[in-house]
Amino acid sequence: MVFRIEPQMGPEAYKTYAIVSPISTHMRRATCEEVGCEHYINGWRVRVENLTPQMLHDARNSGRKYTEQQIAEGETWLIYPAGQPCFKAAEHRAPIGRPPLYLVRDGDHRGNPRGTKARLHQRAADWVEDFAEHQQGLADEIRKG
Repeated sequence: MVFRIEPQMGPEAYKTYAIVSPISTHMRRATCEEVGCEHYINGWRVRVENLTPQMLHDARNSGRKYTEQQIAEGETWLIYPAGQPCFKAAEHRAPIGRPPLYLVRDGDHRGNPRGTKARLHQRAADWVEDFAEHQQGLADEIRKG
């Protein structure tokens, strides 16, 4: 849940400054080892009783090494040792070294009612200058009353 202070004006009165590195253009798939995956480094365990029959089948037939340990009646764990890909290995991402995108959009989290195109600054310094000029304009307006 996101907490936001209710804006005092409509979204057309705001600008949104963002520095972003989208996963689709700035990241690549990575291995557990590359990202320092905790499960890869330390191993992990999965409680059998928390799995659906399909999940249990998949866990036991994933090709990963494991031992099955029954702690008590109704408490059994599959224990996977370190050094092998975790079950979320396909989701791991690593940066490809592209610089981030420096964006300025009209509007705020409620949208861009004018439908203007976002401005993309090529350099961080230009984005900072745009931000500073906008802040100064706001300060000047407040000073006027």
